[in-house]
Amino acid sequence: MSKAAINRAGKNGTFSLNRRAFIMAGLAVAATTMLPRIAAGAPATPSMVNARRKLGGTLEVSALGLGCMVMSGIYGPPRDRQPQDRREMIRLIQAAVDHGVTFFDTAEIYGPLTNEELVGEALAPVRDKVVIATKFGYFGNPGVQPVLNSRPEQIRASVEGSLKRLKTDVIDLYYQHRVDPNVPIEDVAGTVKDLIRQGKVKHFGLSEPGLQTIRRAHAVQPITAIQDEFSILWREPEVAVLPTLEELGIGLVAYTPLGGGFLTGAMNEGTRFDSSDYRSRVPRLAPEALKANLALVDLLREWARRKEAYPAQIALAWLLAQKPWIVPIPGTTNPQHLDENLGAVAVKFTPEELRELNATASRIVVQGARLPQPSLELTRREAPLKKQM
Repeated sequence: MSKAAINRAGKNGTFSLNRRAFIMAGLAVAATTMLPRIAAGAPATPSMVNARRKLGGTLEVSALGLGCMVMSGIYGPPRDRQPQDRREMIRLIQAAVDHGVTFFDTAEIYGPLTNEELVGEALAPVRDKVVIATKFGYFGNPGVQPVLNSRPEQIRASVEGSLKRLKTDVIDLYYQHRVDPNVPIEDVAGTVKDLIRQGKVKHFGLSEPGLQTIRRAHAVQPITAIQDEFSILWREPEVAVLPTLEELGIGLVAYTPLGGGFLTGAMNEGTRFDSSDYRSRVPRLAPEALKANLALVDLLREWARRKEAYPAQIALAWLLAQKPWIVPIPGTTNPQHLDENLGAVAVKFTPEELRELNATASRIVVQGARLPQPSLELTRREAPLKKQM
């Protein structure tokens, strides 16, 4: 397959990434032997019906969830505005349900607001069979002049808006999207605890908080899950986050488990992003860093040949193999990619294989920060201490 077939040059030197085409080409270039059965294009047979995990020991969800953020833009044009696009996204969400996915992630900032409306409409017919997670306390455009507000009165207003947009009377998992530097976490956790008592929320979560904030919040209202970026590309949570969660019995919801599409094998050293694409501002995907980081994709391709799988399936299967209380939530707007991602539950590693993969991956030093600096500054924050009366 020619390079032109892998990436079609677009305006301003940007590229339109064809994930399946690039996977096929990459495997063809990298191997002289016969392509693996799955990677050669045989249909995936994803089924999450018997693949279940528990977050916080109490909230049962499918082993893979669906992150719905990308349906509202960020990596490309939003797909939740125009009627035809919206219908396609609703069909994709419902196809995930048909495959046994029960866990769906959204937030009021996505869109903003439109993503919750999309998810609510798509899941209304099966509301009693699925788990919906959404988030509060973060307003504006992601990474651009954000406004953080987790004051109790704002949380109470936010939950009412989310309930209406999601067409439901209860939110299964309600996260603080980012730590508010002006509000003690005890006030946040206490407010959510009241919402749980009122029957408007079932479970409490935090997204990318500091370690002490986790402990302080958990002491007020038990936390079911922490949402954090975690993948074979970004392994920092292994150092302190995972041990803390294991100690406290809290689950981890892993967002960006495919590195914004990088771990699918759909990029090469010539890949460039349009300025409207959030990835154009991500340091680890800048030209020189991306070129260096492709060593990790090469490793995934190698294991994809060994396991007769796609690179994305290897990346997701690696995550699933780390802890039984980790639930990745890959996002997509493509039904074919949904099928491929869900097929990861069928990929298994022996203990020896996992040690080999971990050891090799650990020797690859990832270049570039995982997020633009404004977004990084919002992560791992500690909430202010509550003043004693």
